[in-house]
Amino acid sequence: MLDYLIVGCGLYGATFARSVTNAGKKCLIIDKRNHIGGNTYTKKQSGIDVHMYGPHIFHTNSPKIWNYVNQFSEFNSYRHRVKCQSGDSLYSFPLNLNTLEEMWGPMGDGQLLEKLELQKAPHQPKENLEDWAIAEVGEDIYRKFIYGYTKKQWGKEPRDLPSFIIKRIPIRKNRDNDYHECKFSGIPVDGYTKLIRNIIDGIPCELGVDYLDRRDYWDSLARHVVYTGPIDDFFNHEYGTLEWRSLKFEHNIHDSEQRQPVAQINYPEDNVKFTRTVEHKHFNPTKTKKTVITTEYPQEYKKGREKFYPINDKRNNLLYEKYSLSINTTKYVLGGRLARYKYYDMDQVIAASLKKSKNRLENST
Repeated sequence: MLDYLIVGCGLYGATFARSVTNAGKKCLIIDKRNHIGGNTYTKKQSGIDVHMYGPHIFHTNSPKIWNYVNQFSEFNSYRHRVKCQSGDSLYSFPLNLNTLEEMWGPMGDGQLLEKLELQKAPHQPKENLEDWAIAEVGEDIYRKFIYGYTKKQWGKEPRDLPSFIIKRIPIRKNRDNDYHECKFSGIPVDGYTKLIRNIIDGIPCELGVDYLDRRDYWDSLARHVVYTGPIDDFFNHEYGTLEWRSLKFEHNIHDSEQRQPVAQINYPEDNVKFTRTVEHKHFNPTKTKKTVITTEYPQEYKKGREKFYPINDKRNNLLYEKYSLSINTTKYVLGGRLARYKYYDMDQVIAASLKKSKNRLENST
């Protein structure tokens, strides 16, 4: 009998499988997709590693996590750069003093921050996302960078969304254009698929297998099951269905060496149907004379589409808690973005998997 059946070969499942295998446990990984890597999956197109489910930049402040992933792949030193296209102009992003100067013209840093403060509106009780954002950053920034992007991303008017959906809008009081404020950042030089393959080296893995189609059979094979799929699917939607937003990706090969000044350009305007374009060549530069651009369209989640962003409003969070409290923790481990109904960065996924696997090993008999 297996010690662990791992359902899902993304970062959480692969890391967990590696940890328990190293401890002498017998495990099997299965995944309903026909590839490993989950949403980090990369595929070669015209000699370029294309991030098939959107850009993934590994970034962390943890030396432990950085050293962990570097066991399995060499990483380059890529630092993520993003621009926002509004009208005919490109703006620095995340919002910083460069962005303010590009909007309002040359000023001293103090003048820019003073003008920003004058733009802000008072906070209102029970404010919606729109009111909250204007109170945080003012009307100019809200209309140019937040309104249209938010409306596209969530499929609703921002005034009809709760403010906590975007949590905070940081404006850096410096001119740092790095997208991630972190000590360590990079991309696996051979792509994420190779990284995952190295993590699970020597561990059996079956692809194109849907655990929930034959759950009783798969459960009978192992003492413990690590499940990384949607938590409401796990319970057959007994209490209701959790809501998600989905994405559509269009990958296009172009006969040019480079088309964008940076890897990612955001399009916050309401009349542009997509939210961003990504040029993958920036992640791992190659000498090929072609380039690949991915255009990303937010869309409503429907059956058959991938689940990307949890809609963490009050109703959905309460429903998730109800499911979470129903887990048989002796038999099952639920982990990762889908099972925990939470958007995680990659380093957080790995840290959670390492912590949980260590805990299970220490408490196993």
